[in-house]
Amino acid sequence: MTYDADRVDEHSVDHVSELELLRDDSAKVTWVNIDGHGDRETFSQMGELFGLHALALEDVMNLHQRPKFEDYGETDFVVLRMPSMTPHLDLEQVSMFVGESFLITIQERPGDCFDALRDRIRKNKGQVRRRGSAYLAYSVLDAIVETFYPVIERYGDQLEELETRVLANATENVVPEIHAIRHDLRMLRRSIVPTREVLSAMARADAGDPQDNTHIFLRDCHDHTVQLLEALDTNRELASSLMDLHLSNVSMRMNEVMKVLTIIATIFIPLGFLAGLYGMNFDGHVSAWNMPELRWRYGYPFALGIMGLTAIGLVFFFRSKGWLGKGS
Repeated sequence: MTYDADRVDEHSVDHVSELELLRDDSAKVTWVNIDGHGDRETFSQMGELFGLHALALEDVMNLHQRPKFEDYGETDFVVLRMPSMTPHLDLEQVSMFVGESFLITIQERPGDCFDALRDRIRKNKGQVRRRGSAYLAYSVLDAIVETFYPVIERYGDQLEELETRVLANATENVVPEIHAIRHDLRMLRRSIVPTREVLSAMARADAGDPQDNTHIFLRDCHDHTVQLLEALDTNRELASSLMDLHLSNVSMRMNEVMKVLTIIATIFIPLGFLAGLYGMNFDGHVSAWNMPELRWRYGYPFALGIMGLTAIGLVFFFRSKGWLGKGS
Protein backbone atom coordinates (compact mmCIF):
# COMPACT_ATOMS: atom_id res chain seq x y z
CA MET A 1 0.00 0.00 0.00
CA THR A 2 1.38 3.42 -1.02
CA TYR A 3 -0.32 6.71 -0.26
CA ASP A 4 -0.03 10.44 0.16
CA ALA A 5 -2.58 13.14 0.90
CA ASP A 6 -4.11 12.88 -2.59
CA ARG A 7 -3.95 9.24 -3.57
CA VAL A 8 -3.69 5.70 -2.28
CA ASP A 9 -2.66 2.59 -4.21
CA GLU A 10 -2.80 -1.03 -3.12
CA HIS A 11 -0.79 -3.86 -4.60
CA SER A 12 -0.44 -7.57 -3.98
CA VAL A 13 3.06 -8.81 -4.85
CA ASP A 14 4.64 -12.25 -4.89
CA HIS A 15 8.30 -11.29 -5.20
CA VAL A 16 10.55 -8.69 -3.59
CA SER A 17 11.61 -7.33 -6.97
CA GLU A 18 8.07 -6.07 -7.52
CA LEU A 19 8.49 -3.74 -4.55
CA GLU A 20 11.20 -1.75 -6.30
CA LEU A 21 8.59 0.11 -8.34
CA LEU A 22 6.89 1.20 -5.13
CA ARG A 23 10.13 2.70 -3.82
CA ASP A 24 10.58 5.13 -6.74
CA ASP A 25 8.46 7.91 -5.26
CA SER A 26 9.91 8.80 -1.87
CA ALA A 27 7.23 11.47 -1.38
CA LYS A 28 4.71 8.72 -0.75
CA VAL A 29 4.51 6.49 2.29
CA THR A 30 4.87 2.79 1.52
CA TRP A 31 3.35 0.19 3.82
CA VAL A 32 4.47 -3.37 3.11
CA ASN A 33 2.56 -6.02 5.06
CA ILE A 34 4.01 -9.55 4.86
CA ASP A 35 2.11 -12.66 5.96
CA GLY A 36 4.44 -15.47 6.97
CA HIS A 37 8.19 -15.42 7.42
CA GLY A 38 9.22 -16.79 4.03
CA ASP A 39 12.89 -17.71 3.74
CA ARG A 40 16.25 -16.08 4.40
CA GLU A 41 16.78 -15.24 0.74
CA THR A 42 13.55 -13.24 0.63
CA PHE A 43 14.47 -11.24 3.72
CA SER A 44 17.99 -10.74 2.44
CA GLN A 45 16.55 -9.12 -0.70
CA MET A 46 14.20 -7.04 1.46
CA GLY A 47 17.19 -5.89 3.48
CA GLU A 48 19.05 -4.77 0.39
CA LEU A 49 16.03 -2.96 -1.03
CA PHE A 50 15.05 -1.09 2.14
CA GLY A 51 18.41 -0.89 3.89
CA LEU A 52 17.47 -3.18 6.79
CA HIS A 53 20.08 -4.31 9.28
CA ALA A 54 21.10 -7.97 9.11
CA LEU A 55 20.73 -8.48 12.88
CA ALA A 56 17.16 -7.20 12.77
CA LEU A 57 16.38 -9.57 9.90
CA GLU A 58 17.72 -12.45 12.01
CA ASP A 59 15.37 -11.43 14.80
CA VAL A 60 12.43 -11.51 12.39
CA MET A 61 13.13 -15.18 11.66
CA ASN A 62 13.18 -15.98 15.39
CA LEU A 63 9.54 -16.30 16.51
CA HIS A 64 10.32 -16.23 20.23
CA GLN A 65 11.43 -12.63 20.53
CA ARG A 66 10.55 -10.49 23.52
CA PRO A 67 8.82 -7.21 22.55
CA LYS A 68 11.58 -4.67 21.98
CA PHE A 69 12.64 -1.49 20.18
CA GLU A 70 16.00 -1.04 18.47
CA ASP A 71 17.33 2.02 16.66
CA TYR A 72 19.48 1.17 13.63
CA GLY A 73 20.05 4.74 12.51
CA GLU A 74 17.95 5.24 9.37
CA THR A 75 15.59 2.44 10.37
CA ASP A 76 13.87 1.53 13.63
CA PHE A 77 13.07 -2.09 14.43
CA VAL A 78 10.13 -3.05 16.65
CA VAL A 79 8.87 -6.44 17.83
CA LEU A 80 5.45 -6.78 19.48
CA ARG A 81 2.96 -9.50 20.36
CA MET A 82 -0.55 -9.40 18.91
CA PRO A 83 -3.13 -11.37 20.95
CA SER A 84 -6.08 -13.34 19.63
CA MET A 85 -8.54 -15.90 21.02
CA THR A 86 -8.88 -18.87 18.65
CA PRO A 87 -10.51 -19.99 20.99
CA HIS A 88 -7.49 -20.16 23.28
CA LEU A 89 -5.01 -17.36 23.81
CA ASP A 90 -2.50 -16.96 20.99
CA LEU A 91 0.23 -14.31 20.96
CA GLU A 92 1.42 -13.76 17.40
CA GLN A 93 4.74 -12.05 16.81
CA VAL A 94 4.61 -8.89 14.69
CA SER A 95 7.89 -7.35 13.50
CA MET A 96 8.10 -3.79 12.18
CA PHE A 97 10.69 -1.79 10.28
CA VAL A 98 10.10 1.97 10.33
CA GLY A 99 12.01 4.01 7.76
CA GLU A 100 11.81 7.60 6.59
CA SER A 101 9.09 6.88 4.03
CA PHE A 102 8.17 3.26 4.58
CA LEU A 103 6.79 0.82 7.11
CA ILE A 104 7.22 -2.94 6.87
CA THR A 105 5.09 -5.19 9.07
CA ILE A 106 5.75 -8.93 9.19
CA GLN A 107 3.24 -11.34 10.71
CA GLU A 108 3.32 -15.05 11.35
CA ARG A 109 0.15 -15.75 9.33
CA PRO A 110 -2.71 -14.00 7.51
CA GLY A 111 -5.30 -12.14 9.54
CA ASP A 112 -4.67 -9.12 11.72
CA CYS A 113 -6.22 -6.15 13.48
CA PHE A 114 -5.31 -3.56 10.84
CA ASP A 115 -8.49 -3.59 8.74
CA ALA A 116 -9.87 -0.46 10.42
CA LEU A 117 -6.55 1.32 9.80
CA ARG A 118 -6.51 0.29 6.15
CA ASP A 119 -10.07 1.54 5.80
CA ARG A 120 -9.07 4.91 7.29
CA ILE A 121 -6.26 5.19 4.75
CA ARG A 122 -8.52 4.28 1.84
CA LYS A 123 -11.23 6.75 2.88
CA ASN A 124 -8.74 9.44 3.97
CA LYS A 125 -10.10 9.58 7.50
CA GLY A 126 -8.04 10.92 10.36
CA GLN A 127 -4.46 12.11 10.02
CA VAL A 128 -2.77 9.04 8.52
CA ARG A 129 -2.73 10.22 4.90
CA ARG A 130 -1.36 13.63 5.90
CA ARG A 131 1.41 12.27 8.11
CA GLY A 132 4.57 10.27 7.52
CA SER A 133 5.67 6.73 8.23
CA ALA A 134 6.25 7.43 11.94
CA TYR A 135 2.57 8.22 12.42
CA LEU A 136 1.62 5.11 10.43
CA ALA A 137 3.84 3.07 12.75
CA TYR A 138 2.08 4.63 15.74
CA SER A 139 -1.30 3.74 14.20
CA VAL A 140 -0.22 0.12 13.78
CA LEU A 141 1.10 0.01 17.36
CA ASP A 142 -2.11 1.52 18.66
CA ALA A 143 -4.19 -1.06 16.76
CA ILE A 144 -2.14 -3.88 18.30
CA VAL A 145 -2.44 -2.44 21.81
CA GLU A 146 -6.20 -2.03 21.39
CA THR A 147 -6.57 -5.77 20.68
CA PHE A 148 -5.56 -6.51 24.27
CA TYR A 149 -8.68 -4.83 25.68
CA PRO A 150 -11.32 -7.38 24.50
CA VAL A 151 -9.00 -10.25 25.42
CA ILE A 152 -8.58 -9.03 29.00
CA GLU A 153 -12.30 -8.25 29.25
CA ARG A 154 -13.07 -11.79 28.14
CA TYR A 155 -10.96 -13.20 30.97
CA GLY A 156 -12.74 -10.84 33.35
CA ASP A 157 -16.09 -12.24 32.20
CA GLN A 158 -14.83 -15.80 32.65
CA LEU A 159 -13.67 -15.03 36.19
CA GLU A 160 -17.04 -13.49 37.09
CA GLU A 161 -18.78 -16.61 35.76
CA LEU A 162 -16.45 -18.80 37.81
CA GLU A 163 -17.18 -16.72 40.89
CA THR A 164 -20.91 -17.30 40.42
CA ARG A 165 -20.35 -21.03 40.03
CA VAL A 166 -18.11 -21.25 43.10
CA LEU A 167 -20.66 -19.45 45.26
CA ALA A 168 -23.54 -21.55 43.89
CA ASN A 169 -21.81 -24.92 44.15
CA ALA A 170 -19.00 -25.24 46.66
CA THR A 171 -18.26 -28.83 45.59
CA GLU A 172 -17.51 -28.03 41.92
CA ASN A 173 -13.84 -28.38 41.02
CA VAL A 174 -12.85 -25.15 39.24
CA VAL A 175 -9.13 -25.36 39.99
CA PRO A 176 -8.08 -26.39 36.44
CA GLU A 177 -10.03 -23.50 34.92
CA ILE A 178 -8.59 -20.97 37.37
CA HIS A 179 -5.07 -22.27 36.74
CA ALA A 180 -5.58 -21.96 32.96
CA ILE A 181 -6.78 -18.36 33.29
CA ARG A 182 -3.92 -17.42 35.61
CA HIS A 183 -1.45 -18.92 33.13
CA ASP A 184 -2.92 -16.89 30.25
CA LEU A 185 -2.91 -13.72 32.35
CA ARG A 186 0.78 -14.25 33.09
CA MET A 187 1.46 -14.66 29.37
CA LEU A 188 -0.42 -11.44 28.64
CA ARG A 189 1.52 -9.57 31.29
CA ARG A 190 4.81 -10.79 29.83
CA SER A 191 3.73 -9.22 26.54
CA ILE A 192 2.23 -5.97 27.82
CA VAL A 193 5.04 -4.96 30.20
CA PRO A 194 7.77 -4.97 27.51
CA THR A 195 5.29 -3.35 25.09
CA ARG A 196 4.99 -0.48 27.54
CA GLU A 197 8.79 -0.21 27.57
CA VAL A 198 8.86 -0.24 23.75
CA LEU A 199 6.38 2.64 23.51
CA SER A 200 8.26 4.61 26.15
CA ALA A 201 11.55 4.16 24.27
CA MET A 202 9.97 5.13 20.95
CA ALA A 203 8.38 8.23 22.48
CA ARG A 204 11.75 9.33 23.87
CA ALA A 205 13.44 8.70 20.53
CA ASP A 206 10.85 10.70 18.56
CA ALA A 207 10.79 13.54 21.08
CA GLY A 208 14.13 14.75 19.71
CA ASP A 209 12.60 15.64 16.34
CA PRO A 210 11.01 19.12 16.56
CA GLN A 211 9.33 18.62 13.17
CA ASP A 212 7.40 15.54 14.29
CA ASN A 213 5.05 15.30 17.26
CA THR A 214 4.36 11.57 16.93
CA HIS A 215 5.86 11.12 20.39
CA ILE A 216 2.71 12.73 21.83
CA PHE A 217 0.58 9.98 20.31
CA LEU A 218 3.05 7.32 21.41
CA ARG A 219 2.77 8.57 24.99
CA ASP A 220 -1.00 8.22 24.72
CA CYS A 221 -0.53 4.66 23.49
CA HIS A 222 1.85 4.11 26.40
CA ASP A 223 -0.91 5.24 28.77
CA HIS A 224 -3.17 2.59 27.24
CA THR A 225 -0.68 -0.11 28.20
CA VAL A 226 -0.71 1.21 31.77
CA GLN A 227 -4.51 0.88 31.79
CA LEU A 228 -4.20 -2.64 30.39
CA LEU A 229 -1.80 -3.62 33.14
CA GLU A 230 -4.17 -2.24 35.78
CA ALA A 231 -7.07 -4.26 34.33
CA LEU A 232 -4.82 -7.29 34.05
CA ASP A 233 -3.69 -7.02 37.67
CA THR A 234 -7.32 -6.70 38.75
CA ASN A 235 -8.13 -9.95 36.96
CA ARG A 236 -5.09 -11.64 38.48
CA GLU A 237 -6.19 -10.58 41.97
CA LEU A 238 -9.71 -11.85 41.24
CA ALA A 239 -8.29 -15.18 40.06
CA SER A 240 -6.23 -15.47 43.25
CA SER A 241 -9.27 -14.58 45.36
CA LEU A 242 -11.33 -17.20 43.53
CA MET A 243 -8.68 -19.82 44.22
CA ASP A 244 -8.64 -18.86 47.91
CA LEU A 245 -12.45 -18.94 48.01
CA HIS A 246 -12.55 -22.37 46.40
CA LEU A 247 -9.90 -23.76 48.75
CA SER A 248 -11.77 -22.23 51.69
CA ASN A 249 -14.99 -23.92 50.56
CA VAL A 250 -13.18 -27.24 50.22
CA SER A 251 -11.65 -26.81 53.68
CA MET A 252 -15.03 -25.92 55.22
CA ARG A 253 -16.64 -28.92 53.56
CA MET A 254 -13.87 -31.16 54.85
CA ASN A 255 -14.30 -29.69 58.32
CA GLU A 256 -18.02 -30.47 58.20
CA VAL A 257 -17.29 -34.05 57.20
CA MET A 258 -14.71 -34.39 59.96
CA LYS A 259 -17.14 -32.90 62.49
CA VAL A 260 -19.82 -35.44 61.60
CA LEU A 261 -17.35 -38.32 61.74
CA THR A 262 -15.99 -37.07 65.07
CA ILE A 263 -19.49 -36.84 66.56
CA ILE A 264 -20.30 -40.36 65.37
CA ALA A 265 -17.03 -41.68 66.80
CA THR A 266 -17.64 -39.84 70.09
CA ILE A 267 -21.10 -41.40 70.40
CA PHE A 268 -19.70 -44.90 69.87
CA ILE A 269 -16.82 -44.53 72.34
CA PRO A 270 -19.00 -45.04 75.49
CA LEU A 271 -21.06 -47.66 73.65
CA GLY A 272 -17.88 -49.56 72.90
CA PHE A 273 -16.86 -49.25 76.54
CA LEU A 274 -20.18 -50.71 77.73
CA ALA A 275 -20.04 -53.50 75.18
CA GLY A 276 -16.50 -54.33 76.27
CA LEU A 277 -17.45 -54.20 79.95
CA TYR A 278 -20.32 -56.62 79.58
CA GLY A 279 -18.31 -58.79 77.25
CA MET A 280 -15.81 -59.82 79.94
CA ASN A 281 -18.12 -62.70 81.08
CA PHE A 282 -16.76 -63.16 84.63
CA ASP A 283 -18.57 -66.08 86.27
CA GLY A 284 -21.20 -64.83 88.72
CA HIS A 285 -21.08 -68.08 90.75
CA VAL A 286 -17.52 -67.42 91.84
CA SER A 287 -18.29 -64.05 93.42
CA ALA A 288 -21.35 -61.89 93.95
CA TRP A 289 -19.39 -59.01 92.46
CA ASN A 290 -18.78 -60.82 89.16
CA MET A 291 -21.31 -59.64 86.55
CA PRO A 292 -24.56 -59.99 88.54
CA GLU A 293 -26.45 -59.09 85.32
CA LEU A 294 -24.93 -62.07 83.48
CA ARG A 295 -27.67 -64.44 84.58
CA TRP A 296 -30.33 -61.75 84.95
CA ARG A 297 -33.40 -62.29 82.80
CA TYR A 298 -33.38 -58.66 81.63
CA GLY A 299 -29.61 -58.24 81.48
CA TYR A 300 -29.35 -57.95 77.68
CA PRO A 301 -32.24 -55.45 77.30
CA PHE A 302 -30.80 -53.53 80.24
CA ALA A 303 -27.38 -53.24 78.54
CA LEU A 304 -28.96 -52.15 75.25
CA GLY A 305 -31.07 -49.61 77.10
CA ILE A 306 -28.02 -48.14 78.82
CA MET A 307 -26.28 -47.86 75.44
CA GLY A 308 -29.31 -46.24 73.82
CA LEU A 309 -29.76 -43.74 76.63
CA THR A 310 -26.06 -42.90 76.51
CA ALA A 311 -26.22 -42.27 72.73
CA ILE A 312 -29.38 -40.16 73.04
CA GLY A 313 -27.86 -38.18 75.90
CA LEU A 314 -24.75 -37.43 73.86
CA VAL A 315 -26.86 -36.31 70.88
CA PHE A 316 -28.81 -33.88 73.06
CA PHE A 317 -25.57 -32.66 74.61
CA PHE A 318 -24.04 -31.96 71.17
CA ARG A 319 -27.18 -30.13 70.08
CA SER A 320 -27.17 -27.99 73.21
CA LYS A 321 -23.60 -26.95 72.37
CA GLY A 322 -24.53 -26.14 68.78
CA TRP A 323 -22.22 -28.82 67.40
CA LEU A 324 -25.04 -30.77 65.77
CA GLY A 325 -27.63 -28.65 64.01
CA LYS A 326 -29.13 -25.72 65.91
CA GLY A 327 -28.61 -25.43 69.59
CA SER A 328 -31.67 -26.08 71.76
